Parts: sequence; C-alpha cells; structure tokens
Amino acid sequence: MSAEFFEDPDGTREQILAATYHTLCEHGYADLTISRIGEEFEKSPSLVYHHYESKDELVLECLEFMIDRFEHRTTDDVDQPRERLEEFFGWLLESNIEVERQQFIALLVELRTLASRDESYRRQFLRSDQVLERYLSNLLNSGIERGEFRECETEQVAAYVLTTLTGVMLRRSTHDIDPAWLEDVRAELEAYLEARVYRE
Repeated sequence: MSAEFFEDPDGTREQILAATYHTLCEHGYADLTISRIGEEFEKSPSLVYHHYESKDELVLECLEFMIDRFEHRTTDDVDQPRERLEEFFGWLLESNIEVERQQFIALLVELRTLASRDESYRRQFLRSDQVLERYLSNLLNSGIERGEFRECETEQVAAYVLTTLTGVMLRRSTHDIDPAWLEDVRAELEAYLEARVYRE
C-alpha cells in the first residue's frame, strides 16, 4: 500500500483522501489538521469540512480506501509467485529507499500505535493484517500448485513473514534510510524461505 493508490484520484472524495494521504506523510498524524488537508486539497478547502467532521474520520477512511484498493488488485491465482513474494518483502527490505516511502513507513507505525488504544484504528489494522496474510497465503498456494514451492502450512508461513516485516517496519521507522542491520534481516528471511518454501 503506497502513494500509487492516490496518483489519479477520481472525484471529490478520492481527491480529499489523496490530500489526506500526502498531508499525513509530510506532517504525521500528531500534526495533522483538517486545515492542512484543505491546503493540500486542490479545490475549495471548505469542501473538506463539508464532507468530514474530524481528522480521524479522514484518516480512517484513507486507511480503508488503501486496504480496499490493495485487496481489489490482488487475486487468488498469481502468476510468478516467487517474484511476487520477493517483491512484497523487498518493498520494506530494499536499501536506500526514497524519502516518501520512509515517511509512509513511519506513518503506518504511528497509526498502528493508535490502534493499541482506539477500537476504530484497531479494526482497520486487523483487517489490513488479514488482507495481507491472505495475499501471502495465495502467493504460497499458487507456488505450490505450480510446483515452484514445497508443501507447507501456508497460513503459518504467511503469518510469520508478515510479522517479521511488521517488526522491520517498526524498527525502520526510527532508523536511517539505509540501516546496517537491514541486509542481515533480508538474508535470514531469504534463508527461511529457501529452507521452508522454495524448491531447489
């Protein structure tokens, strides 16, 4: 889930959500205001106030929009499952990522922290985890059906990979763009997949 979901917003609602996303990435949740979103919005800022009563309403709908888009773009049967799997974890484990991706990672960590105390945010992140685990399970099942992956407990492997990447996201949000430990984590994750998933 990233800025690509907001590249070509369709209609006022999506334009407001795109403005919310860009403002969140730039300022973070703590410094987010509807006024700042209005400044980012290309049309009249008063439209933001007309459609939304609070910043949390905007942020929650923004999260829901991204999850919906990701879920819509993924299918049960996946071509090139190994490449897709490596692309999935490579998004977080890639070195020297651009500033916008680093901001997005920090934002997700900040919002997930809210979920520990706020039921509305918790529901969004629980759903996000379910959607991502299901996507990973589908990748694994597709690889098994094509004879590229070994038989394995796909739901368990998906949960492990996603949990590992969530930890990477948390740690990466407070480190430099290219932290030294990143290659170690990537090597260990690849070793796990070689031993547990990939066929020789």
